[in-house]
Amino acid sequence: MKARAPGRHRVKCPFPRLLRRILVATAPEKLPLSVAVIALNAAPQIGAMLASVGFADEVVVVDSGSTDGTVAIAEAHGAHVVQRDWMGFGRQKQFAVASARNEWVLCLDADERVTPSLERSIRAALSGGRFKAWRMARRNRFLGRWLSHGEGYPDWSLRLFHRGHASWSGDDVHETVLTTEQVGRLDGDLLHESAEDVATYVAKQNRYTTLQAEAMFRQGVRAGYAQLFVNPAVRFLKFYVLKGGFLDGGPGFAHVVIACNNTFQKYLKLIELQKAVK
Repeated sequence: MKARAPGRHRVKCPFPRLLRRILVATAPEKLPLSVAVIALNAAPQIGAMLASVGFADEVVVVDSGSTDGTVAIAEAHGAHVVQRDWMGFGRQKQFAVASARNEWVLCLDADERVTPSLERSIRAALSGGRFKAWRMARRNRFLGRWLSHGEGYPDWSLRLFHRGHASWSGDDVHETVLTTEQVGRLDGDLLHESAEDVATYVAKQNRYTTLQAEAMFRQGVRAGYAQLFVNPAVRFLKFYVLKGGFLDGGPGFAHVVIACNNTFQKYLKLIELQKAVK
């Protein structure tokens, strides 16, 4: 080993350390905001979602038994992971909200992403204090295309709220945020980029329509055969024609047709339940 010459000392360059200090000092301040997420086997999507919410000072992931590495990915991003058996979408999301330490919560799905423009709007919303609940435009990607019309966009979704003034409904599916407060609208998009193929997507919609029909039946809603034609037709007219779904080409047409089929299946399953009790 070569000896160092007497009187000579190795001098460390101060710039890397100085640069780190500058970056830390100039980094945007984290918001007193909790991101609440429910997850199950979401390893392919959850990392990108977590990377998009680095502006929040807490992320709570309520996992219902993932076996694909979802938990490890969430913990690697600094999320607080809570295990909870599945209770249905509404109750599971409300449990995530209740598990947060901040009063302001942003509720996301594992396959969603917050854009920089939406982050800026969230920062402004929390500093302004005008509303206690906010909707954001959700942009869906389907068959490789970001939809800009129809049901695919803007798909306004209430996801940011003060938990003292709003909460999730207890619905098993198609849950909603309940509030008596006036709701504001944020600029910027929430991106929904599902990794599902068409077969998986349609199978999920089939499960959803079953849950919807069962919920409607319990609530005393009844249907006739006329609704199997009228309701899907009205939905197609509204979203494909009036709201411009045709402008999204083939993916836009397929997206609306699947939605209309969901309406058809929901009422057909409701009719089946009605006949089963006669």
